Formats: sequence, structure tokens, C-alpha cells
Amino acid sequence: MRRDLTDVDALKALAHPLRQRIFTHLNRYGPATSADLAARFEADRGGTSYHLRQLARYDFVEEDRSEGRRRYWRAKPLDLRLPYDAEDPEISATADVISRQWIEDAQRNLFTYLADHRSYGEFGEAAMNSFGTTTLTAAELRQFGEEYVAFLSRWHRPPDAASAGARAVTVLFNAFPTPS
Repeated sequence: MRRDLTDVDALKALAHPLRQRIFTHLNRYGPATSADLAARFEADRGGTSYHLRQLARYDFVEEDRSEGRRRYWRAKPLDLRLPYDAEDPEISATADVISRQWIEDAQRNLFTYLADHRSYGEFGEAAMNSFGTTTLTAAELRQFGEEYVAFLSRWHRPPDAASAGARAVTVLFNAFPTPS
């Protein structure tokens, strides 16, 4: 489901570095408890619980299930869209922070993969790096991006619904005017 992020408080909630890591982890690996996330990120359990509640407050995550006292949280499947040119400078600045976080995380994952791609076996063989360029109008570029998101959405599966043998796969997509 498409969600245009225009609320400064929701943007700030998502921009927090630990919340960003928690949200990404839940998207990639599925439901987890605050204790699981605290151990994963070497953080305080109470802190991760607070950050999960903040993410839930702004509708990025939701409670998945409870097992005794353990509450599992899951990311809500969303097509998050950052504002391009918000009138409010605080919204623009916070969106820029999130955009940089996403790009830095994706690049870190790509460089880590490329440094040892042969160790990924059949996944390494199936992976693709592609580069291309084309000439488009602004309207065509917008349509191209929307078609890409629709294509990716058709292939999206939450971790708990994935086929046997599946693993998290990072998909990078950038389509922007080539600087002169």
C-alpha cells in the first residue's frame, strides 16, 4: 500500500537511526520481540520496546502476536514515498535524512555482498547487477518509476510467507536525471 510521508512527526519517528534499523530488520526478517531486537542491535531492551511503540504510533509497525509475555512486532507492508519538495523546511530536511539513510544502507549491503559474492552460492549466481540509461520525459520517468514499484509489489512476500529456501533480497532502484 502506498503511503506518502508528509507528516513531520511520522518522518521524525522513522528518521531515528535505531528505529530505521528496527524497521528494516522487521521488513527483511519478519516478526521479532523487543528483546530479540535489543540483542540484535546491542541496545537496551526497554529502549527497543519504546522505539517499537513509536513506530507503531506512526503506523510503520504493528503487533503481530503474543506468546505469554513476549510481544512480537511486524513491519506493515508499505510503499513509502518521501516528499520531493515540501513547503515546510523541517519536512524536507527530515525526508532528506531518511533518503540518505536508505541509500547508505543499500550501498553498505551492496558493497558487503560484492566483496564476497562467491560465498552466496546459488543466490550469488542468481543475483544481478545491471546498469542502463535511457532518455525520458518527466512524465515518462514518473510512469517508469510507478511501473517498477508495481512490478516489485507483485514479487513482494513478507518473510513469514516466503517459500522454503527463500532469503531476504535487497532490491535497489534509482532512476534520476543524469547530472550534466
